[in-house]
Amino acid sequence: MGNEALDNIDISEEDKALFERSVQDDDAWRESTKGGDGRREKLLTVTIEKITGDAALVNLGGKSEWRLDLSEIKDDEGVLLFKEGDEIPILLSGRPGERSRISYKKAVKRQKIAEFIAAHKTDDESAAPIDIEGAITGKNKGGYIVESNGVEFFMPISLSAFKPDAKPQIGKSVTGRLIKMDEASGSLVLSRRSYLNAQRKTRKEAIKRLTEIDDIVEATVKRIQNYGMFVEANGVEGLVHYTEISHKGPVNPAAHYKEGDIIQVKVAGYDKDKNRVSFSIKAAQSNPWQEIAEQLEVGDTIKVTVANMEAYGAFVDLGNDTEGFLHISEMSWDKDLKHPSEILQIGQEVEVEVIALDIENQRLRVSLKKLQPKPYEEFVKTHKVGDRLKGVVTSIKDFGAFLKVDGVEGLLHNEECGWSRADNAKSLFKEGDEIEVELIKIDFEAGRLSFSRKTLIESPIEIYAKRRQIGDIVQGVARDVKDFGVFVRLEDGVDAMIRAEDLAPLKIEEIKIGDPIEAAIAVIETKKGRIRLSVRRLEKQKERDALKSYNGDDQRTTLGDAIRGTLKK
Repeated sequence: MGNEALDNIDISEEDKALFERSVQDDDAWRESTKGGDGRREKLLTVTIEKITGDAALVNLGGKSEWRLDLSEIKDDEGVLLFKEGDEIPILLSGRPGERSRISYKKAVKRQKIAEFIAAHKTDDESAAPIDIEGAITGKNKGGYIVESNGVEFFMPISLSAFKPDAKPQIGKSVTGRLIKMDEASGSLVLSRRSYLNAQRKTRKEAIKRLTEIDDIVEATVKRIQNYGMFVEANGVEGLVHYTEISHKGPVNPAAHYKEGDIIQVKVAGYDKDKNRVSFSIKAAQSNPWQEIAEQLEVGDTIKVTVANMEAYGAFVDLGNDTEGFLHISEMSWDKDLKHPSEILQIGQEVEVEVIALDIENQRLRVSLKKLQPKPYEEFVKTHKVGDRLKGVVTSIKDFGAFLKVDGVEGLLHNEECGWSRADNAKSLFKEGDEIEVELIKIDFEAGRLSFSRKTLIESPIEIYAKRRQIGDIVQGVARDVKDFGVFVRLEDGVDAMIRAEDLAPLKIEEIKIGDPIEAAIAVIETKKGRIRLSVRRLEKQKERDALKSYNGDDQRTTLGDAIRGTLKK
C-alpha cells in the first residue's frame, strides 16, 4: 500500500492533506524514509564471528569486520540471545560519504513490519479498513511511536487527534486507522483522527437504526456505577439509569447484575446534541402495575415479603417486581413502636391490607395493624366506667397526662389530677410513673378514654362534711365577686359560693374582695366537691332563734303574733 492507496481508505480529505503535509514537512519523518536526505538502508543476514568485550564481530563480506554492540543482542535481563556462529539479521544504514551502521534490533523491527505488510497487503479496494490498537512507546518531533504485537507504527501529531495541550504518557493505549503501508521504507502510518471519525460515523448510523426499530434488544453489561450501568446494544453503548432497572423504583445495579451479563433492554431516550443513548430494562418488561390495577383494590388483603427497613417504615415485595410501603404508624396499634425491627425482620412474610393505591405514580401503601384487633375494642369488652385501674404515664402535656392502661392510652386531664388548683400533671408526675386512676368516661365513637385520679382521693369537701352539716353558721372572706354570686374562702381553707339571690339583705355591688362574710350552709355536694352558703337562710335562722328566745318552746307563735303583741303592750 503506497501513498496512492490513501484514495481507497475511508478518511476525510482534511486527513489526507494533513498526512501529505506531515510527510513533506517533518524532518523526523524524512529520516525514516528512503531518499530525501540520502539515507540508504539494507537488510542482511550475517554470521557472528566472535563475541568479545562489549561487542559481537560480524562479517558483511570482504576483509573488514563490523562491530555490533552487545546490547543489541541481549534481552531485558541482560542475557545474550545468540552465540558465536549464529546467523542473525541486521539493518545496514547510512548516508553516502559516511560510515554506515548496523543494528540487530532495527532489523527485527523492519522484519516484523515487512511481515505485517505481507500479511495485510491487498489490491482489493473494497477491503475493510485496518484498525490497530497499541501502546505509545516513544515520541519524536513529528509524532508518536505506537507498538502493537511487536510491530511499530508511526502516528503523526497532526493525525493523533490529541488536544494541543495534551501530553500523552508513554504506555498510553491508543487505537488508530492504518492509512499507509510503505514496503520500500518499511513504514506503517496510523491516524487516530480517522479512526475516531469512523467510530462516530458508525455509532451515529447504529444509533439511528436502534432508535428507529423501537424494539427489545439484547445488551451486554459493560461497566457498573452507583448511579446505573453502561451497556452495549447493537454496537451502541448507553446508560441504564438506576431508576430504569426495576419497576420497584431506584435499585443498586451491583446488587442485581455484574459485568458481562446479557440483558434485555429498550431505547429510553436519545440526546441528539450530546449523541447519547439511554436504555431501560423495565421498559422491556411487562408493566406489573397494570396487573395490580386489574387485580387489587383498596381493602384487599395480600401476602408480602419484607424487603428493606428504614426508621420510618418498611418496603415490602409483592412478588412481581413491585414494592409497597408499610409506614411505621401502620405496623401496630402501639404508638410506642420506635423501629420496624421491633416487630419485623427482612425476609419475613406477612399479611397486610391495601390502604392506598396510586397506579399512575406507581405507589402502593399497606397496613399491618388493620388486620389486628384494635386494643380499644378489646379494652371496652372487659372494662366499664367506675373501674379502678393502674396505668403508666406515657407523655405529659400542658393540659394533662396520657396513661397506658392495659395496652390502651387514655387522658388524665389536669382537672382530674387532684382537688387542689395547684394539682396538675406536670407538677405531680413524670413519664414512666405508675398511678392508680378511675375510668370516668368511654367515648365509643371517637375511641377515647378519660381517667380521674382525684375521684380516688378524699376531697377537702368530704373531710369538711364530716365536721359540718347543713344549717351550720360559718364565717369566711370574700375571695372573688361575680355577677352571679360571691366565692368565699371559709376558715378551714375550703371554698364555697353564695349565689346572688342568697345574699340578701347584703347587696352584691357593695361586697369587696376580702370582706368578712357570715352565712349558713345551704348545700354540701361531696361528689361534685361543692358547698353553697346562704346569707338569706342565716337571717331566717336568726329570726327563728329570736322567736324561740321570746316565746320559749311555743313553736306556734309567728312573727306577726309577736308584732301584734308588741303593739298591744
